[in-house]
Amino acid sequence: ALDPLSASVLMVGAAVTWQLLSHQPWFSCRFVECCNMNDTLNNSALKVKLDTKLFGQHLAKDVVLKAVMGFSNNPSPKKPLTLSLHGWAGTGKNFLSQILAEHVHRAGLRSKFVHLFLATLHFPHHDQLKVYKEQLQNWIRGNVSACPHSVFIFDEMDKMHPGLIDAIKPFLDYYEQVDGVSYRKAIFIFLSNAGGDLINKAALDFWTSGKQREEIQLKDLEPMLSVGAFNNKNSGLWHSSLIDRNLIDYFIPFLPLEHKHVKMCIRAEMKARGYAVDEQVVQAVADEMTFFPKEQKIYSDKGCKTVQAKLDIHED
Repeated sequence: ALDPLSASVLMVGAAVTWQLLSHQPWFSCRFVECCNMNDTLNNSALKVKLDTKLFGQHLAKDVVLKAVMGFSNNPSPKKPLTLSLHGWAGTGKNFLSQILAEHVHRAGLRSKFVHLFLATLHFPHHDQLKVYKEQLQNWIRGNVSACPHSVFIFDEMDKMHPGLIDAIKPFLDYYEQVDGVSYRKAIFIFLSNAGGDLINKAALDFWTSGKQREEIQLKDLEPMLSVGAFNNKNSGLWHSSLIDRNLIDYFIPFLPLEHKHVKMCIRAEMKARGYAVDEQVVQAVADEMTFFPKEQKIYSDKGCKTVQAKLDIHED
């Protein structure tokens, strides 16, 4: 056993050592989440994750990967990276935003540097619009001050009150600083069902004309998405200065999913649950999904959104 003096010396020495080490980022960041995008973002890993987990969305994968790689490799971006994801429910918008969040901050949506806003939850009352604008500005300002690499995800943009999102316009613009805070290294992601009908029609037109799905290019859809969102009173971006000032870097379409993509989702869910993939079960679950148009039945009307629930009833 140590005598009291020796024990005291050891305790003091340990305390001093801890104080010295705790001020070293390489040490403290092993115990407390740190704001450092460059330590966590791995572009190769992001590509693999998108290739193996996001099905039927060649446009979204290509655009997001190039946008994020370019942004992360730029030591001095002129503005925050701002993406607007459009398409019907179940096509992968939320899933992609989660993957991206995880590759900026390891904890993903659990990270204190990743912030998810739901229009119907956080901004439910139209008569509180002025209050919401002030709260939103203060929230973003405070979090970017704490972490320049903050990620902000706005879901249900099609349910957001028109004009509310314009409150963050100064933060997305080409300013070096706003009230002493730089927002240039932050990422903003908008998710919306608005424009889904336009995307579905374009995809069906390609199919009808005998073209391959993979032939659809961003230039075929992005212009009509930006115009459609600007003129759609239900888009949350209706007559928004974010569009008028060209502050959204990319309008990214999510295409409707075909039978083969739904089956990919089913197989992936089975693997995630630790099951061996049973093609009879895959087919049975796929057969319970509904597809459109009514005659051709090409595309799933709910994407992969109900796959988990439908797979539950096929568990032994």
